[in-house]
Amino acid sequence: MKTILLTAFAAVTMLATQAQSTWKVDAVHSNIRFEVSHLVVSEVEGSFKKFEGTCVNPNTTDDFSKSTIDFSIEVASVNTDNEMRDTHLKGDDFFSADKYPTMKFKSTSMTKTGDKTYKLVGNMTIRDVTKPMELLVTYGGTMKDPYGNTKAGFKVQGTINRIAYGLKWNQMLDGGGSIVGEDVSFRANLEMTKQK
Repeated sequence: MKTILLTAFAAVTMLATQAQSTWKVDAVHSNIRFEVSHLVVSEVEGSFKKFEGTCVNPNTTDDFSKSTIDFSIEVASVNTDNEMRDTHLKGDDFFSADKYPTMKFKSTSMTKTGDKTYKLVGNMTIRDVTKPMELLVTYGGTMKDPYGNTKAGFKVQGTINRIAYGLKWNQMLDGGGSIVGEDVSFRANLEMTKQK
């Protein structure tokens, strides 16, 4: 009886593993951009050049609900098209890249909210501070590329309060407000490749 149960468990586990699919970010065809207010009246934009991510989808269809997401970004790859500003961002006033080289996101749930939209909930870690985060995901569809690879496209959008993660540098303006805004909005355009 014990042997039968173990065999049945192994078969179910094997079927579950075969049913799920693993997707990895194609960084060459993806980008992560952010923007934050400057002097209250304008926005400064930037991007991160080095990142990686994995999505494990338990479904056999194009439904990505209940997927598990792991994502990491090298903070030293920040680029705002200004070397002095980038150096400041990498320093201890902001990311402290030498001490905390990566920011990480790990999902706790992904639920469908519309035909092509999802709510992605998880934990974001920056400077060793971990806080819950909710993201809006728009699914662009799935397509085969000319080399036979299956690709899926996603747009991910969200906002973080940088002060909550220890990126506290700021200066107040004489007329009120601060040089750099507290809220940073970001969007990631991700092309992901299904692993064979």
